Amino acid sequence: MFLMQCICEIDLLSSYQSIDSEVLRTFVAIAEEGGFTRAGAKVNRTQSAVSMQMKRLEEDILQRQLFVRDGRQMQLTAEGQVLLGYARRILKLHSEVFSTLREPHMVGSVRIGTPDDYAMRYLPGILSRFAQAYPLVQVDVHCESSTQLLTRKDLDLTIVTREPGHEMGQLLRQERFVWAQARGFNPREQNPMPLAMFNTECFCRAWACNALDAAQIAYRVAYSSPSLSALMAVVSAGLAVTAQIQSLITPDLCILGSAEGLPQLPMANVMLVRNRQSQNAVTETLAEHIAEGFRL
Repeated sequence: MFLMQCICEIDLLSSYQSIDSEVLRTFVAIAEEGGFTRAGAKVNRTQSAVSMQMKRLEEDILQRQLFVRDGRQMQLTAEGQVLLGYARRILKLHSEVFSTLREPHMVGSVRIGTPDDYAMRYLPGILSRFAQAYPLVQVDVHCESSTQLLTRKDLDLTIVTREPGHEMGQLLRQERFVWAQARGFNPREQNPMPLAMFNTECFCRAWACNALDAAQIAYRVAYSSPSLSALMAVVSAGLAVTAQIQSLITPDLCILGSAEGLPQLPMANVMLVRNRQSQNAVTETLAEHIAEGFRL
């Protein structure tokens, strides 16, 4: 009886048709480009070949209508929207399989330094993608201020914030510093205005204080810490105003500017510095992942 059940289950599984990854790639291209001709150019196929692929996918394999024509554009049906989500996930996994198994095995270790703020905002995604592609590489992360990191000689890769005119290494991102406070609170009504800033080694703190001095706005540094999470906790509680890179401002905070009577702050450059004494395939590959992660 058990043997018969297994045979039936195998027969049931074999009755399902598979969808070739190239067909899914074409389908995604049509959804993104809005037409067969542009999709064909993207996947290097003729329009007739694309049409034949989709006809077989709709009529023979899935037996569902995936597209409707809207003028010159091809729009997805509800079933097409469902397939699009699955297709993207399947192609992503397909790519990960090839990158993991076809890439040469990479073994080793790499030491990176970064301020606490970038570790919270950018490193989780960067290291997750790197670990999927190169699971045998050990990564040591050291969190300190940019000033402290630049004095160290034992790090392979270092992410630092630099003032305009003092750039070094590879530019990862350029962002403006902005003022921020918690929604529903207004610590600016206090006199002097309370600030939550990094410690005195951070030139960003000097930027904020110099800008307030120039605008003749009374302030006091009420809270200081080398930790971004500690500063954000204070600001989120409505106890102080802070000045940070714009991408680090969380949704529970609101950005302030000239409309609120605060001076504009300068741009900052996020740089990646390589240790020329320890360059190898491991460090360079992680450097590429870091650069890509800061572009997202």
